[in-house]
Amino acid sequence: MSMPHILVVRATVPDESKRAAFDAWYSREHLPDAVKSFGSKRAWRYWIANDPAVHLAMYEFSDRASLDAAAGGEEMKRLIRDFDRDWPEVKRTRDILVQAESWPA
Repeated sequence: MSMPHILVVRATVPDESKRAAFDAWYSREHLPDAVKSFGSKRAWRYWIANDPAVHLAMYEFSDRASLDAAAGGEEMKRLIRDFDRDWPEVKRTRDILVQAESWPA
């Protein structure tokens, strides 16, 4: 069985007064657009409890080739432009997670 490959986008929203608007925008606009554009299997989001300025979005792909195609494609460039236009003060990093192991409960 193939292990999932995850693209993680870590965004820091420094202005506390803008976090609710960012959260709503990400939920209504950006996440659905990204999932459709990437062709990812699914996506989910988190806010870091002990660092409330940090937001994580994770996109799951069935294999590394699909993830690499999405991460390097024109749709990613468009999504970055849209994000930068709407949230210029929010800095982001992107990481690729490749599951090494999983243990059952």
